[in-house]
Amino acid sequence: MRDERSLDQKLEAMLSVALEPISAEELADVLDEQADVVTESLRTLAAQFVEQRRGFIFSELASGWVMQSSPDVAEWVTKFANRDVSHRLSAAALETLAIVAYRQPVSRAQISALRGVNVDGVVRLLEQRGYIEDRGRADGPGQAILYGTTELFLDRLGLGALDQLPSIESFLVPLEVANALVDEMFAPLSSDSES
Repeated sequence: MRDERSLDQKLEAMLSVALEPISAEELADVLDEQADVVTESLRTLAAQFVEQRRGFIFSELASGWVMQSSPDVAEWVTKFANRDVSHRLSAAALETLAIVAYRQPVSRAQISALRGVNVDGVVRLLEQRGYIEDRGRADGPGQAILYGTTELFLDRLGLGALDQLPSIESFLVPLEVANALVDEMFAPLSSDSES
C-alpha cells in the first residue's frame, strides 16, 4: 500500500529545492511512481497549501511544477526581493517584451514601429536572457526574423500558457472615460472661442 503522506513529503521537499520547473513525469521517474499519481498528489498539495494560506503554493507552469511564494504575500516578498537591488529589466526591455508577448510572432521592425525607437539592443538582451526566441522568418523581402516568447518567459510570470496573459483591454481606460477626458481637455477651448 502506498504511503500518500510520504509521497507528499517527498514532492514538497523536491520542489522546494528545484531551481527550475520540473514535470510530473520527471518527479515520477525519480520516485518510481506513476506520473498520474504524482500529478494528483501535486494538485492535492496545491489545494491544501491554498486552503491553509501557506506562504508558498504549488503551480503548474508550461514546463512543469514549481513551488513559489503565495500571491497573498507578494507585496512583502517584492519589498524583500527589491531591497537595494536594481531592477533586472529596464522599462524599454519590459515594453519590448510586452509587445512580443501580445503580438507574436513579430519582427524587430514591427517592434521598432510600435515603440518608435530602435530595439536591436533590447531584443538581443531579451534573447540572451532567454525570454524571447527566433520563431521563423517573415515572408517577403529580407525575410526578417520573427520573435516569440519562451517557456522561461511564461515560468517567470507564473503562467502555464500565453492565453493566461491578461487581456490588453484590461490595461486600457474605458472608452467612456477617455471620451470624457477629451471633452474636459477641449472644453476650455470651446468656451474661450465663444467669448
